[in-house]
Amino acid sequence: MTRLPNGPEAGVVVCVDVGSTYTKAAAVDAAGALLGTASHRTTLRTDVMDGLNAAVDAAVPPGADVSETLVCSSAGGGLRLGVIGNEPLVTARAAYRAGLSAGARVVHIGAGVLGPADLGELAAARPDVVLLAGGTDGGDETAIRAHAEALAASPVRAPVVFAGNAAAAEDVRAALTAAGRDVTCVGNVLPRIGRLDPVPARTALREVFLRHVIAGKHLSAHADFTDAVKAATPDAVLAGIELLTDLTGADLLAVDVGGATTDVYSALTPDAELSGPRAEVAGTAWRSRTVEGDLGVRHTATGIVEAAEADGLHVRAALHEAARRRSDRPGLVSDGEPDRAADAELSALAARVAVGRHARGERVGGPTEPLRGGKDLAAVRLVIGSGGVMRRDPAAAHWLRAAVCEHTAGGFRPPESADVVIDAAYVLAPAGLLVANGYRARAEGLLATLPHRSKRR
Repeated sequence: MTRLPNGPEAGVVVCVDVGSTYTKAAAVDAAGALLGTASHRTTLRTDVMDGLNAAVDAAVPPGADVSETLVCSSAGGGLRLGVIGNEPLVTARAAYRAGLSAGARVVHIGAGVLGPADLGELAAARPDVVLLAGGTDGGDETAIRAHAEALAASPVRAPVVFAGNAAAAEDVRAALTAAGRDVTCVGNVLPRIGRLDPVPARTALREVFLRHVIAGKHLSAHADFTDAVKAATPDAVLAGIELLTDLTGADLLAVDVGGATTDVYSALTPDAELSGPRAEVAGTAWRSRTVEGDLGVRHTATGIVEAAEADGLHVRAALHEAARRRSDRPGLVSDGEPDRAADAELSALAARVAVGRHARGERVGGPTEPLRGGKDLAAVRLVIGSGGVMRRDPAAAHWLRAAVCEHTAGGFRPPESADVVIDAAYVLAPAGLLVANGYRARAEGLLATLPHRSKRR
């Protein structure tokens, strides 16, 4: 893959998503037309470049002049993030939301007074990066300084992104640098009560992901791979969704059911009332993502049936055995109608549970904490389904509509009048890669290929 960039107007750009199971490639011309797509099993046991090159070669038309290859990746577990905040209901939650917007999987949240046991739990969670936040700008600095000192003395060796009280930034940097930690200081995720600003932290986490995480996972021995990776896959998808909602002016919801997780993305119009005096103290993320690590149709398939039954949803007895088979054999390929039907049923349940969690909000700080950050989805006008099962199932738009729009007893307001489409050509992640790397016109053209009407029953 020795294809060097020749500028934003030259040749074909190839966008590649290296996932934990499949590597997907899309070739896009200067007008944003999709020239070809292909997928290949991700070659984690050898070198991910083997599968990447095979997918690229299959996607690019013969004789095409490729000017650049852009890659996003969630292989090897993606970006594992540890979060530390002053206390769970304000700064820890703000940092948690910022981390999700960067495409991270939050594996640990710490707040309050952190003792050796707390820091031991953080180390055991094996974060790739730690996001340290705390205090509004101009507020008390005591807790954030104590957290920095505790982190510096801890066994946690991961790089740190500091996004807390600006007045403490230099002292935090000095304490962590003296302890041999790599630290990046950026703007506060919660500069004042009620105002959430995830962009600086999101940008810094992306850079740390590229600089440390991709190289550290040893996915490839080739420098071409680390040079080409531009984002974590969920970060690229969210960028594509943000562009799409800017272009359409409509509230959007996307549901990506994968082998290990189900991710839900929403881009909603800010509610003036909820942005004013009634705003949450940790702010509201109007463009956001949540990830459900227990809702994957392969690695965590048993979690889907358990979560569905906990939500009071009907689960056929035979689906329990189908889920167990998938959890025991994550590499299972569904090549018969019974297996494909079970995949669809599990995916529909995963979508239903994940959207409900996204809309009702999260419990940052533990299972006994109140739900925070809920979202009203009633005004959503476009629901987009993604993931391998949906892309391969011609009936996916039908069951996704039933799972997301027609279930009204879940404790939240579902979309009331939405089109439901499937990202069958897998354009959201490539569009996000394109817009983030100077190819906005191509990204806009690519998003225009998404169907605009749902397949209704």
